[in-house]
Amino acid sequence: MAKGITTRKENYSQWYNDLVIKADLAEYSAVRGCMVIKPYGYAIWEKMQAVLDKKFKDTGHENAYFPLFIPKSFFSKEAAHVEGFAKEVAVVTHYRLKNDEVNGGVIVDPDAKLEEELIIRPTSETIIWNTYKNWIQSYRDLPIKINQWANVVRWEMRTRLFLRTAEFLWQEGHTAHATSQEAVEETEKMLDVYADFVENWMAVPVIKGLKSESEKFAGAIDTYAIEALMQDGKALQAGTSHFLGQNFAKAFDVQFANKEGKLDHVWATSWGVSTRLMGALVMAHSDDKGLVLPPKLAPIQVVIVPIYKNEEQLNEISRTAVKIKSELESKGISVKFDDRDFHKPGWKFAEYELKGIPVRLAIGPRDMENGTIEIARRDTLEKSSRSQEGLSDYISDLLDEIQTSIYQKAFRFREENTTEVYNWEEFKEVLENKGGFISAYWDGTTETEEKIKQETKATIRCIPLDGENETGTCMYSGKPAKYKVIYAKAY
Repeated sequence: MAKGITTRKENYSQWYNDLVIKADLAEYSAVRGCMVIKPYGYAIWEKMQAVLDKKFKDTGHENAYFPLFIPKSFFSKEAAHVEGFAKEVAVVTHYRLKNDEVNGGVIVDPDAKLEEELIIRPTSETIIWNTYKNWIQSYRDLPIKINQWANVVRWEMRTRLFLRTAEFLWQEGHTAHATSQEAVEETEKMLDVYADFVENWMAVPVIKGLKSESEKFAGAIDTYAIEALMQDGKALQAGTSHFLGQNFAKAFDVQFANKEGKLDHVWATSWGVSTRLMGALVMAHSDDKGLVLPPKLAPIQVVIVPIYKNEEQLNEISRTAVKIKSELESKGISVKFDDRDFHKPGWKFAEYELKGIPVRLAIGPRDMENGTIEIARRDTLEKSSRSQEGLSDYISDLLDEIQTSIYQKAFRFREENTTEVYNWEEFKEVLENKGGFISAYWDGTTETEEKIKQETKATIRCIPLDGENETGTCMYSGKPAKYKVIYAKAY
């Protein structure tokens, strides 16, 4: 199964692409820059959705849906927003086709030009704040806490499955508040929700921090982010939460009467994660043999493979396997019993190794005689044999152990690949030969940030929220610095 996959050491980028395709997560579509998410990949995304959706609702949010199309004039109302997205938007200019009488086929009807072009949403702040204007008159109408599960389109010149595609799936939260403090608290709360999900379900450690001025969301006052480290030493932004201030409320004239009866503009947030998390899941944990999925997000947590020579043996093993499957499912564990007779056990073992199934159980005639079962765990590739008695409790505990083990491995990797540097030569040497996260003092100027980016392609990933308050000297300019930041090359 893994023979067609390039090794990580040979070519990490090709390894990732091979693995996503071979493991049946996704494939390229006939539309340039777009992907088809296949059933197995979508099943993982559905599990992500389910967990996040519950977290959103538990924190007081409701789901709604807003139009895919946004009038072009809406984007003109918030200057920073339109500047940030102008080069990425797809534009609808006509509303119908007609038959091509000369060459056959169809052409755009030149007489069907829209009076105002429509933008296919790259993000929904503008259409949502235009809508909120009709919903908000008084402080009694606040807060509004809405989440939307949707697709968005951002033209990309260089695409990569899940990580960067012209169309992708995501959720975007948009909230409205009576005070700045409420909005900031919401922004920070949702960052914590994302960090909890990525660490405790995806088993990927993250750094929570603020984006620099040049890296923040177009139209935001502050952008908070969680940054994760992939196995090739590059960073991946796993989620963002934005404090929008009153920028969009002022752009769309969304005002409310406060408790004193005075008019004030509403305070806003937005926050989102996307199918980019699927890419993070693959790159953070998987190996040259295939996917390594944390049990909490694996569509199939346990697979049972029978080993037999004849139908009589299969029937006997099947009765035991079905009983085991039922016991495991009663504990909320997802189980597949693979009794297909057109693939040999070895082929099945390789398939489930490739697909990252956390635990594989194998039962043969000797196991039936001894009341035992073979257990293989995907994360360490270790095999063991144990009694079938008390198996469901053992497997339940084993899945928890695997979840923790995968996280700890990723955490150790991040710790080993986070380096503190204090001068420019050391920075370049670490970036070139080791990679990973680099912690260094920054003088806070956009000029220094841009020069570092131009010379090394490394960017400031975030200003850690739990960073040191001590001052230091900028490793590039030698000027006084107020805080340390995290640098890295990134996806």
